[in-house]
Amino acid sequence: MSELQSPIDSFLNHKAQTGMQCGNYSIDIPELKEGEQYRFHFDMTACVGCHCCEVACNEQNGNPADIKWRRVGEMETGSFPDVLQLFNSMSCNHCIEPECLKGCPTNSYIKLDNGVVYHVDEDCIGCQYCTWNCPYEVPVFHKERGIVTKCHMCVDKLEKSQTPACVQACPAGAIEIEAVNKDEWIKNGMAKEGVAPHLPDIDITKPTTRYTLPKLPEGEEIRPADEHILKPAHPELPLVFMTVLTQMSVGGFVALFFGELLYALGLNLPAPNLWMVIAVLVPAAVGLPLSALHLGRPALAMTAMKNLKTSWLSREAAALGAYAAGVTILVALYIFDTPGWLKLLFEIPVAALGLYGIYAQSMIYRIKARPAWNRVSTTLRFFGTGYLGFLLVALVLAFTADSRSLLALMAPTLMLGLYQMHLIYEEMLYYRYLDKSDPLYYQLSRTKRLLEEYFAGLKRFRLISLAIFGIAMPLAAVVFAAAGMAAASAAVLAAALLGAFVSEIAGRYLFYRTVVPLGLAGNFFAGNQRH
Repeated sequence: MSELQSPIDSFLNHKAQTGMQCGNYSIDIPELKEGEQYRFHFDMTACVGCHCCEVACNEQNGNPADIKWRRVGEMETGSFPDVLQLFNSMSCNHCIEPECLKGCPTNSYIKLDNGVVYHVDEDCIGCQYCTWNCPYEVPVFHKERGIVTKCHMCVDKLEKSQTPACVQACPAGAIEIEAVNKDEWIKNGMAKEGVAPHLPDIDITKPTTRYTLPKLPEGEEIRPADEHILKPAHPELPLVFMTVLTQMSVGGFVALFFGELLYALGLNLPAPNLWMVIAVLVPAAVGLPLSALHLGRPALAMTAMKNLKTSWLSREAAALGAYAAGVTILVALYIFDTPGWLKLLFEIPVAALGLYGIYAQSMIYRIKARPAWNRVSTTLRFFGTGYLGFLLVALVLAFTADSRSLLALMAPTLMLGLYQMHLIYEEMLYYRYLDKSDPLYYQLSRTKRLLEEYFAGLKRFRLISLAIFGIAMPLAAVVFAAAGMAAASAAVLAAALLGAFVSEIAGRYLFYRTVVPLGLAGNFFAGNQRH
C-alpha cells in the first residue's frame, strides 16, 4: 500500500497534531430520547469559509444559486497585520420557540417530533411574513415558485439515519448533527454555547444550534465583513398603498360614526349621508385587494385567515375583511333609509372591527427581528394616518351640506395631523440620541444612515408636505368655511386631501425602505429577502 496519504487523512493528522477537535465524518446520527430533538453543532475553529456547505445544500434540494438555505457569514477583528477572520455557517436553527411558526397566517410551519421546523410548501401563499419574523432571516422567498422555502435539515435523510448534505460535504467537519435535551439546553446550555458574535438575542426564538468558538481577543471589536454595504430594504409598494388606504378608510368611518352619534344626540349638525359612507368604503375596497399583489400566490389570499390564534396577519385580514363587509352593508342601510338609531347601532361593531384591524396591522410590524419597526410609535403612526379619512369625510361634507359644519369635524383632523408631525419629531430625536451600548445599535444606526443620507430629500418632503397639506391647508379650509366661502373651502380641502395622501405614501415608503433587520453578520452572498 502506498505511503502517500489521502487529503482527508492528511487533514485529520493535521488536526490531531495541532490539537483541533476532529469532526464527525460518519453518516450515522444519534437516536433521540424523550425530551430531545436534533440540532446543528457548528465549530467555528474548524470552518475555512469554503462555502461547500452552501453548494451541497443547493444541490441536494434543487435550489437555484440565489436561494440559499445555508449561508456562510464572514466577520473580522484586529488590525493589520494582526487580524482574525471568522466564519459562521448557518441554516435554520430549528428553534424551540420559532417565530416563523407563530406568525405564519396559513399554518405552513410544523415543529416535527424530531425538532425540525418544517415548512409545508403546499399551504404557503408567499406572504413572506416569516422572512420578517425570523431574526436569523432563514426563510427565503422563492420567486419562481411564489412561496417561501427553508432548511428542513434534510429530513428525508434523517429518516434514513443519515446526516444532512451540508454535514457530509464539509471538508473540515465543522458541521455536525447532535441530539439535545430541550429543557436542559434552555436552562444550562443555551446562554453559554448558543451564542456567537453578532447573532440576535437567543431569547427571541430559543435557537438550538451549538457553537464552538475560538478564543477571541478581549476588547477587540468583531466587525461584520459586509458592514460597508448598506442597501435599502424592499419598497413593498402594494403594502405601502394598502396600509395607508385602509387606515384612511377606518379614520373616515370613525368620523362618520361620531357624526351619526352627535346627530342622534340632537346637536345642530348635519346627519351623515350616503355619499360619506361610499367615500369611506372606496379606500378599503381598493386597498384590501392590493395586499394580494404582495403575495407570491395571490389566488390563495383568503387562506391568510387560518391562524387567528397566533398570527397578527391573520387577525388583520379577518378584522379588516369583516370591517369592509360591514361598511358595504351600511351602504345598503343608507340606500334604504334605515332609521338613524339602527344605523348607529350597526356602526358600533363595524368601528370596533376597523380599529382592531388597524391595531393588528401595526402589530404585524412590532417584531423583534426588525428593531426600527418594533416601537410603540409604529402603532401610533398607523392610527394617526386616519386623519386622511377625516379629511375625506370633510370634503364630502363641504359638497353636500352646510360648509360651516366643517368646524366641528376639522378640530380632530388638525389634532391628528399635528400628532403625525410630533411622531416625526420623536423619530428624529430617537435616532439622534442612539445609545452605542444598545445591543441593537448596529441595526438602528444603519436605519438612521438610510434616513439621513440615502433618503434625506424624501424625508424633507415628507415633513414639509405634512405641514402644508395636513395642517396649514385644513386650517385655511376652516377659515374659508367660517367666512361662508364654501367653494373656496371645498377646493382647499380637495388639494389638502390629495397632498396629505401623497405625504403619507412617502412616509410609509420610508417606513419600509429604511428598516434594517437582524440576521447573519457578513452575509454577502445570501439569496436574501428581496433587498
